[in-house]
Amino acid sequence: MTPLADLLAPCGPVRDAKAAEHVFEHLKAAAEAEGWASLLARARDAMAPVFGASSYLAALARRRPAVLGEILGCNPAARLADILARTERAGHAAGDAGRKALRLLKAETHLLTALCDLGGVWDLDAVTGAITRFADAACHAALRLAAADEIAAGRLIASKDDAHGPVPGYFCLAMGKQGAFELNYSSDIDISIFYDPEALPLASNVEPQAFAERFTRAFAQGLQEKTSDSYVFRVDLRLRPDPSSTPPAVPVVAAFDYYESVGQNWERAAFIKARPVAGDLPAARDFLNELSPFIW
Repeated sequence: MTPLADLLAPCGPVRDAKAAEHVFEHLKAAAEAEGWASLLARARDAMAPVFGASSYLAALARRRPAVLGEILGCNPAARLADILARTERAGHAAGDAGRKALRLLKAETHLLTALCDLGGVWDLDAVTGAITRFADAACHAALRLAAADEIAAGRLIASKDDAHGPVPGYFCLAMGKQGAFELNYSSDIDISIFYDPEALPLASNVEPQAFAERFTRAFAQGLQEKTSDSYVFRVDLRLRPDPSSTPPAVPVVAAFDYYESVGQNWERAAFIKARPVAGDLPAARDFLNELSPFIW
């Protein structure tokens, strides 16, 4: 398969040649030491307009030059598949290590996607699709990491049936741009979270609502906590029923009561884009199927 370095085309003139040259001087030493100098040379003309205009992308390349070398040497579709596979594995790592891996993978996804976008390799659907597919995988991984913390604390019983996710009865719906595969580089993610109190595999002394609220906050924090490695995604939980007066995770029965009695027209429209994204996916699909008469 053709490597990305041979697919890129310049997106326009170099806005700040001095800034671009400064980036290439930094990358050249790493490329020569690590054996990808020829890739850098072949992609230089296409990347110069990018690094001369975007301090964010230039910083991503400078911070981890070896990753840029790997990106340039791979076919972009194969590299994205590899990123998604590593995102899945991050959900099985130790808590802090897994969350750090997600933040680094987000940066790698942005660098790959932006080069393919500006270099004329991917069209708009491929660009927003790549960012959204990473968001989906990151949600899966962050949920699994939060569940591992609860299992270690003795509040959650490990599930033997992974078909229902790490927390059976608890599920997340992607809404808005994520639900429609329309995420862009600066998007937050809109998630609505629901749970069945009877299905949660909790320790005998754990109350379901208190668990669901605490777990949801931990899950969201794992995605949006900002460190020296930046963050994964900002999380917006306000598309749930009556967000001003309900907890961040809503029981399924209460959600149906709400939508059947006082659900708003904007919510009927919002659910057009809703899709299961993390957690107990069979329960999420059942929820949407039962809610379908409400959805426009």
